Amino acid sequence: MPSNVVFLHCAAKFMEVNKVLVQTEKCMEEIRYWAWPEVLLGLKQCQVLESSEAESLAVKLMDALVEKLCLAIEASPSSAACSPSPDSSLFRFSCDSKSTESFKNSSSRITWWFDEVLVLSPCLVKTFLKLMVLRKFDNVTITRFLFYYQKVKFCSASSNEKREILETTIDTLYVLDRSCVPYKSLFGVLRLALGLNINKSGMNKLEVMIGQQLEQATLDNLLVPSPVKSSHLYYVNLVLRFAKAFLDGGKKGSQVKKVARLIDQYIAEVAPDPCLKPSKFLSLLTLVPDSARESHEDIYRAIDMYLEAHAGLTNGERLSLIRALSYEKLSVQSRAHMSRNTKFQETETLDDEQQHEQKQLILRVEKVETSGENEKLKEHIEGIQWRVMELERACLKMQTQMEVIKKRTKSNSRGSNRSLPKLCS
Repeated sequence: MPSNVVFLHCAAKFMEVNKVLVQTEKCMEEIRYWAWPEVLLGLKQCQVLESSEAESLAVKLMDALVEKLCLAIEASPSSAACSPSPDSSLFRFSCDSKSTESFKNSSSRITWWFDEVLVLSPCLVKTFLKLMVLRKFDNVTITRFLFYYQKVKFCSASSNEKREILETTIDTLYVLDRSCVPYKSLFGVLRLALGLNINKSGMNKLEVMIGQQLEQATLDNLLVPSPVKSSHLYYVNLVLRFAKAFLDGGKKGSQVKKVARLIDQYIAEVAPDPCLKPSKFLSLLTLVPDSARESHEDIYRAIDMYLEAHAGLTNGERLSLIRALSYEKLSVQSRAHMSRNTKFQETETLDDEQQHEQKQLILRVEKVETSGENEKLKEHIEGIQWRVMELERACLKMQTQMEVIKKRTKSNSRGSNRSLPKLCS
């Protein structure tokens, strides 16, 4: 095959040189028999040409490239890379040195093509990845290639190229098995995506991928700085969208409780932000189902901090935050603290409706406090009664022992008087 067959074919097509065109078309019909280097060379030539014919050829060449890649790996001793299972033997290895060495050799046999494909443009790589997914290529290997390609190409890419590479990465990761994508790596992609202002579709996909596995996140993962134009310290809207994606996924039980604890930690971090609006803060407070929270201690402290940093709130705004508390889930100490906390009391004239709400809130607190105190008092009285009974038993025992001692003493004293000699007559 001529090394410049792609150039010849496109030129003959453009100039309508039929004799040359017939010859090049014969070559093109045998693309699937070309060697790997020849296919790659043809793809590089397609990148240079900007024509519909070159694009059509690129698709054929790319299909041949992926087919050769699958066949080559299937023929290798560790042919596991075309299996969709992430638990293939290739990716399971023990700490034994022999097994580790075997894994390294297997891994290199699977990833030898990574550097070869780096010559392709982001547009061709996108097609390449789509074909790999269609052929059920191993998802772990695709993920590794994606991050490798991104890392290497970013060094010399322009902003537009970086954006294109990142959007391709996100689009591909989105259709892969979630278990094959390292969760922490998604936050690395997120940082880049926020800086490059990628398209909305790509951003939505990334947020869904992160949100659906939110139980794996840490507080540091969520503390994403707010966009430049925003006055907030942290990107609260982003976390709200993460949580929505998580809850929309239908997660239940321990996973929801874990996310609830994470959200409570996040609320405590953002509460002191003076620029955080009450509506956003309330959205965070009511983000997870109340059943997921066993206690509202953290929520109470967060609201307390927020009210401290936002002294200018109206009574309506303040009451809307206080209503988010479940008083039954507060400790006796927190209830007592709340009843004395001036930040939770009225500071200006309330209208009739607000006065009614304020009274209801106070009554609820007092009711729960009274209930809690009554329970505590009951336990205290029961304890006293038990101790009195113990003391009565102890006293009775001591009384019995004293009677015995008295009898013994009286008996001994009579005996000693009879045995003593008279000292005087």
